[in-house]
Amino acid sequence: MNFVYVLLCGDGKIYTGFTHNIKKRIFEHKNGLSKTTKIRLPVKVLWIGIFKNEKLAILFEKYLKSSSEKAFSNKHLI
Repeated sequence: MNFVYVLLCGDGKIYTGFTHNIKKRIFEHKNGLSKTTKIRLPVKVLWIGIFKNEKLAILFEKYLKSSSEKAFSNKHLI
């Protein structure tokens, strides 16, 4: 399975990511083992999406990271 996830970081900013192993990745984020979020702890999981198709998951992650992210996230995820 393929996962796209959205985190709320301790600095109030949103982090969006993609992974094949969601349990491991969330553990890494929450425990300061991820370079991208270790200085932004604590993190809270806001949303996790499950995709059978890896290509679609990656495209959706890119969409969320685009300028459309705020509008979409505010309307549908947060």
